[in-house]
Amino acid sequence: MRARFPTIAADRGHYESYYLRAAHPERPLALWLRHTVHKPPGGPAVGAQWLTLFDAERGEPPAAFKASGLTPRAATAGSDTGDGIVLGDSVFTAQGVHGATPGGEGRWAIDVRDGAPALAHLPRAWMYRAPVPRTKSGSPHPAARLHGTVALHGRTLELDGWPGMVGHNWGAEHAERWIWLHGIAFDGAPDAWLDLVCGRIAIAGRTTPWVTNGVLHLDGVRHRLGGLGPGAIRATRVTETPTTAHLELPGADGLRVTATVAEPPAQAAAWRYADPSGGEHVSTHCSVARLELALTPSGRRLTTRHAAAYELGTREAPAGVPVLPFPDP
Repeated sequence: MRARFPTIAADRGHYESYYLRAAHPERPLALWLRHTVHKPPGGPAVGAQWLTLFDAERGEPPAAFKASGLTPRAATAGSDTGDGIVLGDSVFTAQGVHGATPGGEGRWAIDVRDGAPALAHLPRAWMYRAPVPRTKSGSPHPAARLHGTVALHGRTLELDGWPGMVGHNWGAEHAERWIWLHGIAFDGAPDAWLDLVCGRIAIAGRTTPWVTNGVLHLDGVRHRLGGLGPGAIRATRVTETPTTAHLELPGADGLRVTATVAEPPAQAAAWRYADPSGGEHVSTHCSVARLELALTPSGRRLTTRHAAAYELGTREAPAGVPVLPFPDP
């Protein structure tokens, strides 16, 4: 969770995102909380708080709010909070997030417990030091239990051990197109989780095929999925829309995973997401999605009915999903 933005040279662009999600273990109810930093080349770093509540039982669009224009600070290493970010009076670390929006529209006091060991999505340590890939991502806790409260627009959710995760990504620019897929609370396999990122990168006017890096944790074993090798890239198949996706992913140990994700109607939240070098993407996110995994050669199947997160980043506006009226940065 170490903050990268304080060390970025003045003439460089940068983005950084700290995020937490938690899903009710039995109901299609979830929250998605982010603290972000946006820094254009030659400009100052600007922070924002993002909060989204999903409730498919109500059949209403997600409740969302964003507070922009905040000055980010790194949480002090070695303090009670540890590494992370401070935005206004909100402190976000791997141990939890505590604070509120400046105007009081939302507030949160969430503690992270029983966190799984950190996951580095990129398979080699040097990739986090090198300028390429320009997007770095990892999960300080790819699975955890969340305790506390979160409130938005007068509604308060009580978290009493909800399954969830804590993530962190940063870089000089966003991928041209990306997918983040996270699954927890699988039927019959409560300790299983899936955490993977997929990206297509623009190089010299052309867009690369999908490159996927992630892990399926099952029966105490982490199975690496995707990878940067030519064979892994050729074997990866991705079909996506703003609310559904189908992925065929090779594993490093002979496992092959087919993932199918679908969102309930009207449960996607689309946000404008500025690029450090100019322009913007749209990030379309749902944290109450249904995810089905088919494993080859074992034939085993895993399903989480409403505790998956599916995020699609695109240049174009998502068809059928209204973009929320919050500018970025």
